[in-house]
Amino acid sequence: MKLKALSISEVNSYIKRILTNDPILYNLKVKGEVSNLKMHTSGHIYMSLKDNKSKINCVIFKNNVPKNLNLEEGLEVRASGYISLYEKDGSYQLYINSIDVEGIGNLHVEFAKLKQKLQNEGLFDEKYKKKIPSMPNNIGVITSLTGAALRDIINVIARRYPKVNIRIYPVLVQGDSSADDIVYAIDFLNKREFIDVIILARGGGSIEELWSFNEEKVARSIFKSQIPIISAVGHETDFTISDFVSDLRAPTPSAGAEISVPSYIDIRDRLDISKDRMNKIFENKVYTYKKDLDSTKKDIDITYKGIIKDKFICTDNCLKNIENAINKKLVLTRNELDYIGQNLNNLSPLSVMSRGYTLVEKDDKLVKNPKNLKLGDNINVLFEKVCVNCKIQNIKEVD
Repeated sequence: MKLKALSISEVNSYIKRILTNDPILYNLKVKGEVSNLKMHTSGHIYMSLKDNKSKINCVIFKNNVPKNLNLEEGLEVRASGYISLYEKDGSYQLYINSIDVEGIGNLHVEFAKLKQKLQNEGLFDEKYKKKIPSMPNNIGVITSLTGAALRDIINVIARRYPKVNIRIYPVLVQGDSSADDIVYAIDFLNKREFIDVIILARGGGSIEELWSFNEEKVARSIFKSQIPIISAVGHETDFTISDFVSDLRAPTPSAGAEISVPSYIDIRDRLDISKDRMNKIFENKVYTYKKDLDSTKKDIDITYKGIIKDKFICTDNCLKNIENAINKKLVLTRNELDYIGQNLNNLSPLSVMSRGYTLVEKDDKLVKNPKNLKLGDNINVLFEKVCVNCKIQNIKEVD
């Protein structure tokens, strides 16, 4: 026997009829903790009710919302209504007709207790908050690889300040081992000296989905970190313990990325403004100095022009006197040299020979003593311009 293939709409419609015809599910009363609360602009309220093990999606249509109803995340409530199927996406949910608030849920109580404990220990004190660097070189990002938070962070940083390096440490952001993952990631990045700031990020969710960031071990790891940490967990209305203990809280992962880096365009604009300001200051200084120099030059011209002129005249006179003294000294020195030269000339043998005296040489030597001569010697008799060769035939003393 061949079974007829049903369309998806037929299957969902059939399941919806079964649910709505069940007497227990059609008139149901439940109790649980409010989670994923969303107030729609239409007036309808969408949320989940949960306990320690499970949750169920719920909706309260506008006409069933009590006038004084004040729902918040974590409240314990009792609700009455019926289970039906939303055929469009095949999900069943509780359609609430009436609801009563009983108290605060267990997770919110735990949150409040831990927050108070850590606050009393000083983990939230401003004096322990580390400054976020204005222009980091390396940013560590601790988040899930599959979540939209990581894509948002990368896109924002790439747009604002593309020069920075992003070091991603992937972790589980919910579940039993997620807190240990986060603690290990913080410790790991702290051992890397080049990391300037850490972004701890996750997208929005219910309190139980964000609970890893409310764990005491995570809070103490953040506090112990030597690297500044930005907590960028959930949506703007979500608060976790990591927000209070971190060095800076960002309302969303995108905002965390924006806080962590400066805007490249803003830096360029500020540099341009600073450059223009410096140019104007420099131009004003140059103008002022030039004006002062012109004024000083004018004062010097007026005050010292006459003095300088007199000094020039005095210098010219001194040079003229020095020149005259040198010339006079040269004349005297020249006359003295002429006199000395004349005396030296008078003593010269040539001068004596010019007056008719002669010299006698023998064997190319000057004869100074006639006793050195003897008969038969050949001698040279030197006149001023003539040399006469003679032979001695007679030697006679003259009285």
